[in-house]
Amino acid sequence: MACKAASIASVLLFLLDIRDVKTQRPDSTNLLLTMASQIHLIRHAESVHNVSKDFSQLDPSLTSLGFEQAANLDQSFPFAGRVGVIITSPLRRAIQTTLAAFPSILDKRYFDPSSGDGVENGASLVIDPLLQERSALACDTGSDRAILEKAFPRLNFEGLGKGWPSKTDIFAVDDEVVHERAQRVRRGLVELSEQLSDGEKRDIVIVTHGVFMKFLTEEPEIDLPKAGWKSYTVQKEKEQEVKLIPVGAKK
Repeated sequence: MACKAASIASVLLFLLDIRDVKTQRPDSTNLLLTMASQIHLIRHAESVHNVSKDFSQLDPSLTSLGFEQAANLDQSFPFAGRVGVIITSPLRRAIQTTLAAFPSILDKRYFDPSSGDGVENGASLVIDPLLQERSALACDTGSDRAILEKAFPRLNFEGLGKGWPSKTDIFAVDDEVVHERAQRVRRGLVELSEQLSDGEKRDIVIVTHGVFMKFLTEEPEIDLPKAGWKSYTVQKEKEQEVKLIPVGAKK
C-alpha cells in the first residue's frame, strides 16, 4: 500500500501545483494546434560517489564540480521560457542539481527569499520517488524524509509516502519492476501534459539518474553526460502504453 500511496501523492502534487503555473487559454482556437509538451530529460550533475567510487555512502551530495555543472545549465538550457513543471528524483544529488540549475525557471517559493533566486509565477517543482535510481546500493538509496525536509526546508516531500526510502514493491530493483515503474512515469507524463496543454509554459523537465533513464526512455544505449539533457515528446500508443520519442526522430 505504501508504494501505491506514494504514486498517488505524486499525481496529486502534479495537479495541485499545476494550478499555479497555468495561463489563460489563447483567444484563437487555431493556437491550440501548436506543438505538444516536450519532455526534457536531465541527468544529475557529478556526485561525490561518481568520483570516490565509494558506493557505500548513503545518498551522496554533488561535488563542487557538480554544482558548477548544474549552474551552467542556467545559461545553456534553451527552453527556460517554456517550462511549466520540473520533476526530480528525491535523491539529494538530483534535488541539488535541480535547484542549482534552474533558479531562473523555478518559482521563488522554493528558495530562501534572501538568495534572490526564483521567479514570480515560476515553474512548479515536484519531488517524485518513482524517479529514483534503480539499484539498492547505499549511494542510490534516499535519505529519510525528515533529513530531506531539514536540508531543503522550502520543498514539499509529501509525495514520498510512508514506505520511503525502502527498495521494495514498486521501488524494487528487479528489471520487471523497474520497467513498470518507468511506465508509470510515462503514463503520468501524459496526464501532466494534458494539464499543461492550454498554457504557454507546457514543457516538463525531469531530473533523474543514468540507469533509470535507460528504462524511462527504453533506450539501453543512452548515456548522457553529468548534467546533460535530451528532449522528447510523449506518444500514447495504447490505453496503458506510452512511449517517449526523441525530438527529431521519425515516428
